[in-house]
Amino acid sequence: MTERATSADSHAAAADAAGLAAADPTPSPTPCAARVDTVLRNLKAAGLSQMVVCDPRSIQYLTGAYVEPGERFLGLFVAPGQQPALVLNELFTAPADAACRILSFKDTDDPLALVAGLCDPEAPLGCDKNLPARFLIPLMERTAAAGFVLASQAVDDARALKDADERKRMRAASRTNDTAMARFRELVHEGVTEAEVAGQLEALYRRLGAQGHSFTPIVSFGANAADPHHEPDDTPLRDGDVVLFDVGCRQDDYCADMTRTFFFRSASEKQREVYEAVRRANEAARALVAPGVRFCDLDAAARTVIQEAGYGPYFTHRLGHQIGLDVHEPGDVSAVHDAPVQPGMTFSIEPGIYLPGEFGVRIEDLVLVTDEGCEVLNAYPRDLTVLE
Repeated sequence: MTERATSADSHAAAADAAGLAAADPTPSPTPCAARVDTVLRNLKAAGLSQMVVCDPRSIQYLTGAYVEPGERFLGLFVAPGQQPALVLNELFTAPADAACRILSFKDTDDPLALVAGLCDPEAPLGCDKNLPARFLIPLMERTAAAGFVLASQAVDDARALKDADERKRMRAASRTNDTAMARFRELVHEGVTEAEVAGQLEALYRRLGAQGHSFTPIVSFGANAADPHHEPDDTPLRDGDVVLFDVGCRQDDYCADMTRTFFFRSASEKQREVYEAVRRANEAARALVAPGVRFCDLDAAARTVIQEAGYGPYFTHRLGHQIGLDVHEPGDVSAVHDAPVQPGMTFSIEPGIYLPGEFGVRIEDLVLVTDEGCEVLNAYPRDLTVLE
């Protein structure tokens, strides 16, 4: 039976429709789609309309599919008006919900022919900085693109600004790192070696729910801590030694990174002086973080404190690095990086003083830039601590 709608019914229906529209707005794009849109906007601003992305973590960022291809080709082709296309060896699989179409190839196939078939010959092709020469040169020889341009900045700039989901994951990874640090210090006792301590860290991370290390951990005793990137060895711990942990976990695919420096059984006057200078430098830089402040100004804030303490020549590295899916992402916190920080950026603040043949001190935290300042992702204490 058909019913005729009255005028009142029509008004009611219109009101209902308006209410539904207000309650159920047009769905926002998925995180991956929004990220691809950002990359395409960045490409357009650089005068480009197509790109092949080869870095596995960048592909994960844009599609949700993480593949380590080894020596085989892996590439994601992005261009306006089409779904991203992942050129993937059939030995590997992508998740069923990956935000891309899959173009499979066998070991005996030519994957670059698939890339060439996707390209607009009238436009230059943006290339990933991680595209090996063994693929780039043949691609240039057989692709009728109007030139080739290094275009990784389009992806790097997008990845630098963490969305809400990424911020949540970064916070969780750092909370785990805080908890782990309290466990790691319990491994310290007289005679234990750096390698023995380092060998126990990953199991502790996994028990806390992490996937493992985000980088090879640094455990340094005594004079070894004067080497910022010391690899744990068979050095045993002795009374009065510095104990430096530079450690991080990967949790839910996102990286944590933190450094704390302790003293075993005693700390000399000089050790205390150096430690306090580094702690103040860390604090000065963190206090300055806010949108619009330049990366170089953060570096200068920490470096000035250390210089005024008389140890300027012994702060031998940049203040920090950006972090996310990779533990080191483009955009360092250094004297030569004069871009302003922006909300959503996450990076380390890690001043240090390294006295060759004596000891070294570093204190590192991760910060997330907010609309009004920053959120420090590490809560583990920074007070000078003597381990008994």
